[in-house]
Amino acid sequence: MKLLFAATECAPFFKSGGLGDVLGALPKELAQKDHEVRVILPYFVQLIPDKYKEEIKDVTNFTVEVGWRNQYCGIKELKLQGVTYYFIDNLYYFDRPSLYDYEDEAERFAFFQLAAIEMLEVIDYIPDIFHVNDWQTAVIPVLLKDKYAWKDKLKNTRTVLTIHNLMFQGIYDQYVLSDLFGIGYDAFHEQGLKFYDNVNFLKGGIYYSDLVTTVSPTYALEIQTPAFGMGLEQDLQAVENKLVGLLNGIDYDLYNPETDETLPAIFSIDDLKGKEVNKKSLQEHFGLPIDPDIPLMGIVTRLDEQKGIQLIIDSLDELLGFRNVQLVLLGTGKPYFEDTFRYYMEKYPENFKGLLEFDVNLAQLIYAGCDLFLMPSAFEPCGLSQLNAMRYGTLPIVHEVGGLADTVIPYNHETGAGTGFSFYDFTAETMLHTIDHALTIYYDFPEQWHQLIRQAMQKNHSWSKAAQAYIDQYKILTA
Repeated sequence: MKLLFAATECAPFFKSGGLGDVLGALPKELAQKDHEVRVILPYFVQLIPDKYKEEIKDVTNFTVEVGWRNQYCGIKELKLQGVTYYFIDNLYYFDRPSLYDYEDEAERFAFFQLAAIEMLEVIDYIPDIFHVNDWQTAVIPVLLKDKYAWKDKLKNTRTVLTIHNLMFQGIYDQYVLSDLFGIGYDAFHEQGLKFYDNVNFLKGGIYYSDLVTTVSPTYALEIQTPAFGMGLEQDLQAVENKLVGLLNGIDYDLYNPETDETLPAIFSIDDLKGKEVNKKSLQEHFGLPIDPDIPLMGIVTRLDEQKGIQLIIDSLDELLGFRNVQLVLLGTGKPYFEDTFRYYMEKYPENFKGLLEFDVNLAQLIYAGCDLFLMPSAFEPCGLSQLNAMRYGTLPIVHEVGGLADTVIPYNHETGAGTGFSFYDFTAETMLHTIDHALTIYYDFPEQWHQLIRQAMQKNHSWSKAAQAYIDQYKILTA
């Protein structure tokens, strides 16, 4: 099949979260399964590493009409690991120091979506599947069936929209229809772009795409409820027949404890000695007392309410003041949360250390050197950190939502089954009870603890497995 992805972030070029990881791994895996795969991205010139800039080649350029404006559109190309990447170049929109959070977001991504469609005939690539991701590209299915419906070459192209996080929808004034996209009101209705009196990019994609996917089966069910639907639950219920939850994977080449060059010591499921070395190195790095026997718990996260940060903060006095445990934190986010964690690091200097920034290599060491990984998200479409942790034999403690519920099997003391620990009620008390359960197994049942580690490491969360689920859906669309 000829597959085309459109997104606004993609590892290893630039990313802000899980979307970038998915776009960095899924196309590569599909290409390895003998599909022709191409990816369209904005050319964020300030963010792309120099080693890739040197390899990117200019292909062509043309003009895109963004409402009444005529905007330059350059097409650049890079071939990497079997995938062809196209970068849409416009310095006015994309020569900026960060990916998002600008006042002209609607115009930037209207231009990107129009350019992504208009480039297809220019480069002579008409895909069987046009796979768009999140609100920044969600209007592409609308445009294909509205503005560009007259293009015969595109009439057999099927569209897939993946919702990575329903919280972000792209809601703007009606003026964007004519002023940015150059269309009328044919798609401005309840089964289209209309969201009260505004335009909702994501809602339009939900109705106009041929298939809607989310990044875990449980999240696909959750977003059809008022608790998780973010105002679109009734719309998602209306398209239930084309809504599918497909679980994300992780890159097993990148996240491999047997070959990871960022670690002080490699290890395997059959020989965990290297994990002990990594634990000691992690304690040394953060200035914690070196103790191989004390349970070391890690957190790698964005400091935001979605990630359950308030739950962690509400538990710190009880956790650090009355339990024999060490805690390390890596992440950045809201200033209030950062300041609060600084306070607790000073209050409990012997068992709580953190770095309020992001360091990729240090994240790897936390996954590999900790005994437990804490991830109490209020909601989590899929989550990748818990998969990384299990890959490195670090047992996750998670809130039973979304992809966390789909990927972490809670420990069963009677049968020994499980790959981690989980809790349902979103309270600090319930989370502490679950942590206590994990600490009991760690201290009192070491054989069961090591069996849990092996079970977690044995689970297959690779993209090879996850990609096949996408292929199956693509085949249904193109049958």
